[in-house]
Amino acid sequence: IAEYLASIFGTEKDKVNCSFYLKIGACRHGDRCSRLHNKPTFSQTIVLLNLYRNPQNTAQNADGSHCHVSDVELQQHYDSFFEEVFTELQEKYGEIEEMNVYDNLRNHLVGNIYVKFRREEDAERAVAELHNRWFNGQGVHAKLSPVTDFWESCCHQYEMGECTQGGFCNFMHLRPISRNLRQQLYGRGPRCRSPPRSHTGHRPRERNCWHSPDHRHGRF
Repeated sequence: IAEYLASIFGTEKDKVNCSFYLKIGACRHGDRCSRLHNKPTFSQTIVLLNLYRNPQNTAQNADGSHCHVSDVELQQHYDSFFEEVFTELQEKYGEIEEMNVYDNLRNHLVGNIYVKFRREEDAERAVAELHNRWFNGQGVHAKLSPVTDFWESCCHQYEMGECTQGGFCNFMHLRPISRNLRQQLYGRGPRCRSPPRSHTGHRPRERNCWHSPDHRHGRF
């Protein structure tokens, strides 16, 4: 029996543990789920809940109508956001192995950012220091996540442009960053102290810090 239970742990056959929470790090039923959400006490991965705001979904004119945001503008906005978050976390807490941002539209997934550090100690410290702070005018809700293998969590149909569920799919739709930015960020060593060079080769302006609860405006 023990071997059988071990073989189905975290799968859809497991009637005790929630497979979606273990694989995706979130469940659409939340605390009302009939299966257990085994929240980790240690992990390399943290999740920043609902932090990324897609301007194609939120941009509005003064009259309440939606603004048109081109794909090029969206990619530039996303790359800038990704670089700022990645750089801040790596410089303050430790080397990042992987960072992913959900492109799903379901409430329990939208805007979630998953950051996998090389060391569990760095992830633990990041959660302790980031939780209940502020970024770009919104509160940061940081938690340890059970997700360590993003390949198992991804919707591979989405990666091929074939997912029929769109943004309402229950598996990870990971928004990609540009190739140049990927090479720039993941080629950087841990805890680099000097500001990174921009794509034009110039040093960008120095960034602000994550705000404590009494400073709720501005980025970082």
